[in-house]
Amino acid sequence: MAAPEPDPAPGRVPDTAADTPEPAPGPEPLTVPSMSAGPDFVLRPWEMSDLPLVREASLDPYIPLITTIPAPYSEAAAEAFVRRQWERAATGAGYPFAIVRSRDRRPVGAIGLWLRELPEGRASLGYWLTDTARGQGVARAALRTVTGWALRDLGVPRLQLCIEPWNTASARIAEDIGFRREGLLRGWQQVGDERRDMAVYALLKSDGPVDGRAVTED
Repeated sequence: MAAPEPDPAPGRVPDTAADTPEPAPGPEPLTVPSMSAGPDFVLRPWEMSDLPLVREASLDPYIPLITTIPAPYSEAAAEAFVRRQWERAATGAGYPFAIVRSRDRRPVGAIGLWLRELPEGRASLGYWLTDTARGQGVARAALRTVTGWALRDLGVPRLQLCIEPWNTASARIAEDIGFRREGLLRGWQQVGDERRDMAVYALLKSDGPVDGRAVTED
């Protein structure tokens, strides 16, 4: 049951702007830019034409466990996934990017910069690639680009990402870009049917520049 509003004080008529509390401002909608990630890849907002990427990711044994990629795949669920990416930007939750190969404009993965903890001066990153795109420098190019953009252009003081301890390839990419492993978070995240440990990696704006500047496209 909702508590009733209190009666107005005697002699006052609560119909002025001064008697109405201002609503708390919500997060501003975000515009997801398109950015070059080196000569071979582009980061851009999600499009409904990316459903084949969602289908391919849904067949991966790991991606659906750590993301909201639908498994099993259906076109309706895939369309809902794309709309969720749009909603995340519209509600200020973060910047979701599709990673696209330049030569044929084929989407091969995703990376996101999430701002839930930005009031405390930190943001988090996450990314995934389809199986056919791994081992080609895609993740390194995308992570370097978003990291540099977040630190330099957005002024985020601290970036962090979580990687399962077994995932040495992702850990090596993060460390190559400048992230430092800070510790192990035990039972940090639900992955499938179990809680998994996560190693936390962080990079501070004060640590210095990241190689490779993000170039915003017109």
